[in-house]
Amino acid sequence: MDVRNLILQAVRAKSNAYAPYSNFYVGASVLTEDNSIYTGCNIENASYGATNCAERTAIFNAVTNGHKYIKAICVMGDENNYTFPCGICRQVIAEFSDDKTQIIIAKNENEYIIKSLKEILPEAFTRKNL
Repeated sequence: MDVRNLILQAVRAKSNAYAPYSNFYVGASVLTEDNSIYTGCNIENASYGATNCAERTAIFNAVTNGHKYIKAICVMGDENNYTFPCGICRQVIAEFSDDKTQIIIAKNENEYIIKSLKEILPEAFTRKNL
């Protein structure tokens, strides 16, 4: 897996973010089972409940293109702090990943951490719980 490329794709997606209310721009990239990369950015709305996070946008983009499993996801937000996925995004990541999925949280190309789903969402509610 090319972490640097996933980060660069997330940075590129971040430049398309629509965040006129929070001015907090986020980009994400998803690596699928066949090594395709899909991206997403946060898209805000005056009705905040209608806002969509970058992570979900990227995952929904991958699913729209026929993918149901992500090998990795990269999130790039604030360049001074690590921007972790929100709770809803963590749940969506859980739906399309497994214990091997890598979650890359990046400040920039050189500063990033890699976490597992269990680390960011212990005891996740998944299909296994149904």
